Amino acid sequence: MNEAIMLITCPDKKGINASVTGFIYQNNGNIIHAEQHTDEQTNAFFMRIEWTLGNFAVQRDKIKEKFEPIAKKFNMKWGIYFSDEIPRVAIFVSKHLHCLYDLLLRHQGGQFSCKIPVIISNHPDARAVAKEFGIKFVEMSAGKGGKAGRERKQLDILKKEKIDLVVFARYMQIVGRDFVNEYSNRIINIHHSFLPAFIGKEPYVQAYRKGVKIIGATSHYVTEKLDKGPIIEQDTVRISHRDSLVDLVRSGEDLEKVVLSRAVRWHLERKILCHSNKTVVFN
Repeated sequence: MNEAIMLITCPDKKGINASVTGFIYQNNGNIIHAEQHTDEQTNAFFMRIEWTLGNFAVQRDKIKEKFEPIAKKFNMKWGIYFSDEIPRVAIFVSKHLHCLYDLLLRHQGGQFSCKIPVIISNHPDARAVAKEFGIKFVEMSAGKGGKAGRERKQLDILKKEKIDLVVFARYMQIVGRDFVNEYSNRIINIHHSFLPAFIGKEPYVQAYRKGVKIIGATSHYVTEKLDKGPIIEQDTVRISHRDSLVDLVRSGEDLEKVVLSRAVRWHLERKILCHSNKTVVFN
């Protein structure tokens, strides 16, 4: 059953909910999910609404045109998506392969509605994994063109593969402004700590030396500012003095897999709205 999903952000005002649901009702749509949230601090309204298209009176390629008067009335930033449009995902990875394996296994098991046509890396370590899952692998170090040249080539690949979402599955490289702007709010990174804490190299060594009692992982959208993008999901696990450094790494990597997979799934299901440097994540 084909469905439409509409995501809306606008200033809060009377009549938004009634206007949106009324548009769907008047055109014989059947709403199957509807959620909304109002941020009282910024007076911002957020909405995710999903309805079936089987008997909808407006052809899908005309929905934008028909809904535009409502969008203008309430000064909306909005988008519409269709359940039969399968997103194309590129995974970037370096030497740590646990998140890559986890994403591919979940995809193979049907947990993600997407296609993964390419894996890109600055190291050869993931080549065998890509081959195992039948996915094209591209190894790309900086080379003669430097970092900027590498990123231009990467963007060419993403354009050729018609990529909708980029996932940094422990891709240990900082990307430049042009790359980020090309995929604004469409690059998901997993950070190996509970931000903001233990920034930099060897976070688990820092945590171990500090004697922390809790460790975590953070998934966020990538922006120009390193590890400062809108946070999508976080989780933690308690530890104690009995845990060795190996225990911390194992627990941390388990968290990274879960937190990253949640963020990717919610993005693919069109459940995330970004506003300023925050996210609204619908159930």
